[in-house]
Amino acid sequence: MSFVRFLARPMLASSFILAGLDKLKNADDTAAQLSPLLRRAADSLPFPANEKVLARVIGGTQVGAGVLFALGKSARLAASALAVISALNAFVEWRSADITSKEGREARRTQLLKNVTLTGGVLLASVDTAGRPSLAWRAEHIAADARKGASHLAADARKTTGKQLKKADKAVRKAVDHAVGA
Repeated sequence: MSFVRFLARPMLASSFILAGLDKLKNADDTAAQLSPLLRRAADSLPFPANEKVLARVIGGTQVGAGVLFALGKSARLAASALAVISALNAFVEWRSADITSKEGREARRTQLLKNVTLTGGVLLASVDTAGRPSLAWRAEHIAADARKGASHLAADARKTTGKQLKKADKAVRKAVDHAVGA
């Protein structure tokens, strides 16, 4: 891991970890704030779910993904989870902000920009391969190497088959000439 990643991951993750801990401690407030979304999520689950429990799950996921991201363990997966949670937070906070005053509208804009910035940061981190090629790149190049090897094998087979056909043709002509002349 590079020095920049060593510093940047925990710095970026700290905001998510603290927010997740806050969600866990204040599950009632979180459930109230996320109520419209949690109600839809609870209704779509095949089992009965409490909004407060779902709020704790979101908080726990945020803490867990933040810690994994900070440690660089399954960092891309953790960053993807954090991106989803951050986008969810941006939407909910934007929607529930007080916009009755100028200060409220400015605070709403500032909070939205913060959430969009965090989402962008973890989205970048979710595609960061730490200097190593991604699995898709590796698979593509393995397939290209296999195609190249197969085409070389096919060319060698055509060449060998062509030589064998010429030998067989000569042998058949010689046998025919010998049979006709006899």
